[in-house]
Amino acid sequence: MDLDFMLLVGAVAAFFLGLAIVAGAFASTSLSRAGVSRGLTAIARIYAAQNDEPAPASGLAQRAARLGRVATSQRAMRWMRRWLNYAGNPPAWSVDRVFELKGLGLIAIGVIGAAFGLAFGGVGWAIAGGLGGATLGFFIPDMIVYQIGYHRQETVRRNLPDILDTLTVSVEAGLGFDSALTYVIRHGKGPLQGEFARMLQEVQLGLSRTDALRLLSTRTRIIELKAFCAIVVQASELGVPIANVLREQSREMRIRRRQRAEEMAQKVGVKIVFPLVFCIFPMILIIVLGPGVLRIMHALLFR
Repeated sequence: MDLDFMLLVGAVAAFFLGLAIVAGAFASTSLSRAGVSRGLTAIARIYAAQNDEPAPASGLAQRAARLGRVATSQRAMRWMRRWLNYAGNPPAWSVDRVFELKGLGLIAIGVIGAAFGLAFGGVGWAIAGGLGGATLGFFIPDMIVYQIGYHRQETVRRNLPDILDTLTVSVEAGLGFDSALTYVIRHGKGPLQGEFARMLQEVQLGLSRTDALRLLSTRTRIIELKAFCAIVVQASELGVPIANVLREQSREMRIRRRQRAEEMAQKVGVKIVFPLVFCIFPMILIIVLGPGVLRIMHALLFR
């Protein structure tokens, strides 16, 4: 009986010990996933902290931001957030700051337009000038955000072939893909290096490389960079040597850059027609024919 009782106690103890081990394993896995999630959220706040800033402190700024937010549709808000991501979320251009500028522009430029219309045309012109000025002031911050994002994305487009060449040489020299990216980030400076640095931080916090590359492709509008991310993801999933992929991508990027330069050179002839016809030719005619016309008029008038 004593032996049977001891075996029973041991079996029960082993059962509960196994349950504790399994529960501990599940708990550690969930904690690890929660830690990765918190880390990725922290990275998102670091790179896009401006999007979650509190409302401005002053009462006028709060009212202007509220007015800009109310006057902006959900579609326009999504467009603005997307282009702020394209612009790299500059510190001076948070979502609240954009709304504040939109509200202030709507009021200030609308009042200025109404004042000019009233001074030079009357009540009707004052109403038209106020509406036109309010519309212009409301959309000026959107145009500025678009210009910043467009300039940054074009910088990414120009730097991509050179960075791919550096990645190709580094990988063929024996470095891994992540180590090659670290080398590029350490010895370069620019928007594309910043995006790669964010991607590496996400990988170091537990996100897979394929998921980090997919997130990188959503933060850009450059087709070449999107294609590069998709091809590297596919190569990682299929087990294709990354050096061969980088070599082909680098060669293709150089060809595309040369074709784009040739295309821009061919457009110069068309683009120069309008300033040539409306600006240069009239000045040439005035300089060449002006003295002769004045002499003819003088001769006819004082004959």
